[in-house]
Amino acid sequence: MNGGLKGAVAALGTVVVGSAVTAGGVFAAAALFDTGPQAKVAPTPTARPVSAATAAITRGDLVDEESVDGKLTYADSRTIKSASGGTITSLPAEGQVIRRGKSFYSVDRRPRVLMYGKLPAYRTLEDGVKKGPDVKQLEKNLRALGFARGVTVDSRFTDATARAVRRWQKKNGMERNGKVTTADVVFLPEEVRVARTNVEVGDQVGAPRPILDITATDRLVRINLDADKQDLAKKGRKVTVKMADGKRVTGRISKVAKVAQVTKGSDNQEKGATVEVEIKVAAKSLGSLDEAPVTVELTRQRAENVLTVPVEALLALPEGGYGIEIVDQGAARRVPVQTGAFGNGRVEVSGPGLAEGMKVTVSGR
Repeated sequence: MNGGLKGAVAALGTVVVGSAVTAGGVFAAAALFDTGPQAKVAPTPTARPVSAATAAITRGDLVDEESVDGKLTYADSRTIKSASGGTITSLPAEGQVIRRGKSFYSVDRRPRVLMYGKLPAYRTLEDGVKKGPDVKQLEKNLRALGFARGVTVDSRFTDATARAVRRWQKKNGMERNGKVTTADVVFLPEEVRVARTNVEVGDQVGAPRPILDITATDRLVRINLDADKQDLAKKGRKVTVKMADGKRVTGRISKVAKVAQVTKGSDNQEKGATVEVEIKVAAKSLGSLDEAPVTVELTRQRAENVLTVPVEALLALPEGGYGIEIVDQGAARRVPVQTGAFGNGRVEVSGPGLAEGMKVTVSGR
């Protein structure tokens, strides 16, 4: 065999071996050479028999999610403190919802009533006070409660306002003096829920003394998300909340902290930075438990109406990229694919000739 032929044989041998490696054993090839004037042609490679497990190519939505532990609680917690001293004579039950016109608690049988408004009570409202938005706020509540007959809702405290106050005081068993003090009302934007009572009926209290811890009535989930995953939490984005009993409900991100907090372990060493994320839960049937553990599923990536295979079906190709083995009539052939989204153990694939229902080999089964 002359030198040129030897080089050709070596080159061809390299091609055949390379094809066998590239196919990972998919194709078997043989080359027969003759030192005579003519060489025999190598036969066409054939697909190998299938001995691995198989799975189907499916079409559907693919969602990649990050699961984060959290707690189901209530929004906007705060404390109601006493505005006068005396003996606690009534308290609401923990978990009770207090609405406009209802009493938070009583001191010496004098109730302190919830009225709606954003401006806190800061002075005694009576005939002769300077006009102001707090007067208008009081008159709106008197009208809503049905006591403001003849009252013009404005910023002036008039004789008509005083008469409306006395009607309201009579209804609540209060002294009918036509005055509303900071010990009589608490102005808050909306109804609230009693989270905890800090005193007991019969306790002697002074002012200011924490009486009640309250929250909004909206259910809320709080999670501490690793700062480097903050891109998963965008205000307004929907998430799935999984309850301890396995029930799944839909929530929506309502707030993402702007400042990360550094967390520390029991050894006082820094563990990393997290951002607090609040999620409002729309479901009505979540029960009344506070601080209940939940799992929040945040969507990292979503691909709709795509072809997918199990991740175990992917094969790394020597030339780079990935491929899969298509099973057809008991034999497998390898084809390159483009990968996309990952989620729930599956991966999006695309490429010429792929179709739903095709079988692919799966390793590790």
